Amino acid sequence: MSPLLRSLDRALAGRILMLDGAMGTMVQQHKLDEATVRGTRFRDHSHLLKNNIDLLVLTRPDLIASIHHAYLDAGADIIETNTFGSTSIAQSDFGLESIVYELNVEAAALARKAADEWTAKTPAWPRYVAGAIGPTNRTLSISPDVNNPAFRATTFAQVRLSYREQVRGLLDGGVDLLLLETVFDTLNAKAAIAGIHDEFDARGREVPLMISVTIADRSGRTLSGQTLDAFYVSIEHARPFSVGLNCAFGAQQLRPYIAELARLASEYVTCHPNAGLPNAFGEYDELPEHTAALLRDFADSGYVDILGGCCGTTPAHIRAIRETIDGVTPRRARQPERADATPETDHLTHFSGLETLTVRPDSTLIVVGERTNVTGSKRFASMISNQQYVDAAAIALEQVRGGANILDINMDEGMLDSEGAMTTFLNVVAVEPEIARLPFMIDSSKWSVLEAGLQCVQGKAIVNSISLKEGEEDFLRASLTNHADDLAAGGAANDGIVDQDDSLVLKHGAHRV
Repeated sequence: MSPLLRSLDRALAGRILMLDGAMGTMVQQHKLDEATVRGTRFRDHSHLLKNNIDLLVLTRPDLIASIHHAYLDAGADIIETNTFGSTSIAQSDFGLESIVYELNVEAAALARKAADEWTAKTPAWPRYVAGAIGPTNRTLSISPDVNNPAFRATTFAQVRLSYREQVRGLLDGGVDLLLLETVFDTLNAKAAIAGIHDEFDARGREVPLMISVTIADRSGRTLSGQTLDAFYVSIEHARPFSVGLNCAFGAQQLRPYIAELARLASEYVTCHPNAGLPNAFGEYDELPEHTAALLRDFADSGYVDILGGCCGTTPAHIRAIRETIDGVTPRRARQPERADATPETDHLTHFSGLETLTVRPDSTLIVVGERTNVTGSKRFASMISNQQYVDAAAIALEQVRGGANILDINMDEGMLDSEGAMTTFLNVVAVEPEIARLPFMIDSSKWSVLEAGLQCVQGKAIVNSISLKEGEEDFLRASLTNHADDLAAGGAANDGIVDQDDSLVLKHGAHRV
C-alpha cells in the first residue's frame, strides 16, 4: 500500500472526511466580465470565454487560489482542482483544445500549493488534492439526432484520449487523487476509466480514483437510463477508492439513493449534494445549517465516509457540515463489509444493461435471445445486410418480450463490415430502454468486433465466442496483442456458461468476473 493510501485510510478510520464545495458558485459571486476572464493572453481570442471558468487558473490564478484557501479554512480535507471542464472535448466549445494540458497542470499546481500550505500549518491534519474530472458535454449512449438513433457526436476512442490528456496534466501538476464526478452516462465514465488506466500504465503507478454519479430524476436513474445498482456493477471493475453521488438534487432528495449505494458498495462512499433544489432564477437558497442537518442524518445512518458540497454550496456550508458531523464515526469504520455480503452472496455474478442481472445459486434457466445473430436468423441477417437497423431492433424487442434475460448479438458474416454493423446496431438499441435494460452478450470470434461492441455498451456485458481451446498461452498472447484491456474495462468473459441454442445454463457459484 502506498503512503498516500495509508494516510487516507488512517484518516478515514477515525472520522468522516470533508470535500470542498462548489467552485462555480464562488466564482459567480465575483460577477466577472468577459475582459476579466480573457485577461491579456486571450484578449483577441475568437470565441466568447466568459463562461469558461476553468480558464481562470491562467488569467486569475489569485482568485482560484483564494477559493481553495477559503474551503481549507472552512475545514475541507480534500480540495478539488478547477478542472471540471478541462478536457479537449469540453474546451472545443471555446476553441481552446490546445491549452488543455496546461490548464490541468496549472490548476493542479494551484490546489497543491494551497493544500501544502495548510498541511504545513497543521502536520497532524494532512490536506489532499483531488483532480476534478467532469463528464464532458457529449454523451456516448444517446444520439443528439432524433432522426438518426445510431449517430453519436463523438466516439469512445476520442473520449478516452481526451480524458487521458486531462489526467496527464493533473498528475504532472501533483494531485493526490482523481475524482471522476457528475457521471450522467456510464459509457462516458468507462471511456474515462480506460483513459485513466492508460496513463497509469504508462507511468507505472496509480493514484486513488473516486467515482461519483448523478441521479437525473426521482426514478433513481442516470440521464442515460441506468439504475444505481446497474451503474455500480458497470464501474466496479475499476476498483475505485470510493463511489458516490453528487449534483442534480439536494441532500433531502438524495437520501434513498445514498442509502442504496451504502448497501451496495464495498468501497468508501461519498456524497456531495447541491444546496437544495434551484429556485426559479436558478439560484440555491438552502442555508448552510439546513444542508448540514440533512448530511448529519446521512452520517448518523452510517451511509457515508466523505461528505462535501456541489452546486450552490459555499465555505459556509462546508464549515457548518464539518461542525455538525464532528465526532460521528465513518461508515466503513462501522461496516467493513457490504450489508448483504455473505460468503455465498459476495461472489455472485452480476451483469448489467440499464438494469442489473444477478445470477444466484438458486437461479434456474437464464434465457439468451439469439435471434439478433446473423448466423442464427435469416430475417435478422437480411435486415443487417440492407442496413435496416431500426427494423432489426424490432427483432431484439421481440426477444425481450419473449422472456430473454440476455441478448446475444453477433455480426460475423463474411460479406459484412462486422465492426461497423456491430457499432451501428448497438447504438440503435442503446436508445431503446425496453431493449437496453438487458445485458448484452457481444458475440464474435474477432477481437476487433468484440472491442467495437464493448465500446458501445454502458453496462457490464458478456464476451462470447472466445475460447481457450488453443491453450492459455496462445489466448493471453492474442488478448494482449488485440488490446484486451478494452474487454476488461467493458465486459466479462463467458466463463462458467454453457451455450445451448437460445438459452444459457450457468454453473452454480459462478465467480464475479
